[in-house]
Amino acid sequence: MRLLLALLAPAVLLGACGRSVPPPTTATRPGSSRTPAPTSRSTAPTTAPRAGSPASPAAGELALLVEPAQGYGFVGSAVSDADRTIELAMYELSDMAVEQALAAAAGRGVHVEVLLDRSLQQSDNQAAFTYLSAHGVAVRWGPSGVTMHEKAMCVDDSVCYVMTGNLTPQYYADTRDFVVVDRRSADVAAITATFAADFAGNPPGPAPAGSDLLWSPGSEPDLVGLIDSARKQLLVENEEMDSTDIIEALEQAARRGVDVVVVMTDESRWTQAFDQLTEAGVHVDTYAENAPLYIHAKVIVADSSVAFVGSQNFSTASLDDNRELGLVTRDPPVVAALAAQLQADAAGAGPWQARGAPG
Repeated sequence: MRLLLALLAPAVLLGACGRSVPPPTTATRPGSSRTPAPTSRSTAPTTAPRAGSPASPAAGELALLVEPAQGYGFVGSAVSDADRTIELAMYELSDMAVEQALAAAAGRGVHVEVLLDRSLQQSDNQAAFTYLSAHGVAVRWGPSGVTMHEKAMCVDDSVCYVMTGNLTPQYYADTRDFVVVDRRSADVAAITATFAADFAGNPPGPAPAGSDLLWSPGSEPDLVGLIDSARKQLLVENEEMDSTDIIEALEQAARRGVDVVVVMTDESRWTQAFDQLTEAGVHVDTYAENAPLYIHAKVIVADSSVAFVGSQNFSTASLDDNRELGLVTRDPPVVAALAAQLQADAAGAGPWQARGAPG
């Protein structure tokens, strides 16, 4: 809780070579009826900077990228610009353009290390693992028995990209995610140090907090504390909602008069949670599973002044067991951009109605 207590103090802080392999499985997301668009592991790039969006964010300690609007071209650009080191921890990797860029970086002498999840995603990650291994990249599976749900990349010990989304092109075009570009030296040092321990196969233990980092295992108390700190408004997006402590904290916030808005994709797994939340006065806004936008982001904005963004889903496994990385920040531009996007997403969704309730 020391990190969260510090962030809640009055002081404002500073501010993804051709090969012939079978195409990856295009399975739907767990529990989702959506069928992703077919993908091909061809040598054609699958990511590119969108017109008008920077390959590298504006100078500053923190910057925010909003997906799908800004695209994932920043990954290939950052990899191509690397001079010395790249560390990539990724739950799901199937972006062939990113894999090619990583291989090219290794070929020109950059020390490239990639850590992939095998607990739940070994079959989906196997093609990337095989390709990278064959092209000079030091690639390893996550520690035994640990779900590596983290999504982060660091380059040249100077910048890290903390992501809510995976490097999976079949979901790029219709999925709400965020990327925080973090140049804070304490954060970069903490993320690279933790990556080194995970890459060595060590079971995840306490990780350095940097300036504002939030790690799992063990992130649940800090996220509950952030929710408990709200006095006027909470804006929330997540893919999952089955942590009893998170649900209870949101209910309590609504009952003490906080305007609580939760934006998610409507999946039957969360029906009971949605019913509980709405009964407590939480405004639950949902997108249909077949809607043009899928909510995958993991964000909390409290009182338009402090925000969490990271890889943590609101599940007990994600908060207490997995390796996850997020951050809690008071950086004004980042908090404001997150709040604005969540408000826009809420406006585009529909109010939750209990199953069987009249439309």
